[in-house]
Amino acid sequence: MGKLKALLLTEGMHGMISQVEGMAKALNSEYSHKIVRLSFPWNLIPPKFTPISQIILKDKIYITENEIPDIIISCGRKSVIPSILLKRKNSNIFTIHIQNPKVNSKNFDVVIAPQHDSQYYGSNVYHSEGAIHYITYEEIQAAKNYLSSKIKSNKIVSIILGGPNKYYSFSKEQLMEIFQSIRSTFIMNGYETIIVPSMRTPKTIIELAKKEMGKFGHVVDTVDKQAYLSAYALAKYVVVTCDSISMISEAAASGKPIYVAHMKPKKDIYRFKKFFELFEYLGIIKYHVPAIPDKPWTYKKHNEAVKNAEELKNKIKK
Repeated sequence: MGKLKALLLTEGMHGMISQVEGMAKALNSEYSHKIVRLSFPWNLIPPKFTPISQIILKDKIYITENEIPDIIISCGRKSVIPSILLKRKNSNIFTIHIQNPKVNSKNFDVVIAPQHDSQYYGSNVYHSEGAIHYITYEEIQAAKNYLSSKIKSNKIVSIILGGPNKYYSFSKEQLMEIFQSIRSTFIMNGYETIIVPSMRTPKTIIELAKKEMGKFGHVVDTVDKQAYLSAYALAKYVVVTCDSISMISEAAASGKPIYVAHMKPKKDIYRFKKFFELFEYLGIIKYHVPAIPDKPWTYKKHNEAVKNAEELKNKIKK
């Protein structure tokens, strides 16, 4: 199969972009990306009650004859309507929606819904184990030397920090507990640390990490994809904060042993619990940082974009 042309539709959030770009890359496609914005009040209304019309789009999405893509990959509630609309106008387009679209799956050729997130079924529904994303093992290995000059040891634990969301507050007390457990478990056993922030990590948390952990290794103080990838490549162990299913799924592309740094949630975390249980069952994560590092464990490098792309390639006609 030659290069596919893909149109990606999202609401512009990083997590959604990561998922559609990850699937586009895994399908070996050339892609363009359009941000979907709906007019009021349709931006507040569930897709199943929303008309399939250009009228509700703030930015009209037109495709000329020369621009018709082979596939549309959409993610997020607001991207549902333009995907269905464009499919109706160009029936040869193969449509893939990632996450639960909250409408009948027959509106798409394929829906990829995360196993941990919903009870969503259909003959064309695939269930992903964790989040789809755009990180690959090859990219991780290629970035290995990016941070190598910042460390002295080959015993590295890489710590990936998320940030506050509606489930976790990331209080100073919670972070101090995490840092203390890493000092007790890893620093006392001769490890150096690489600490990497995410797009949601506030500056205050980065500064706290520098103050509490800076002398034990290297703290990356800006969002830097190459540093993020390098941290995985150099690590013997990875610790990821519990606030992001996407970050833990990305970490699993490395094949490295992953500990999840637990924090007390602000509200029910049912879908997180289902995800943690799944990844523990798959042998990818351990849900608490122990007093002494476990013997490094192995698992098959986990990448749901690649796995699902292999299944889809025969369905997509070029």
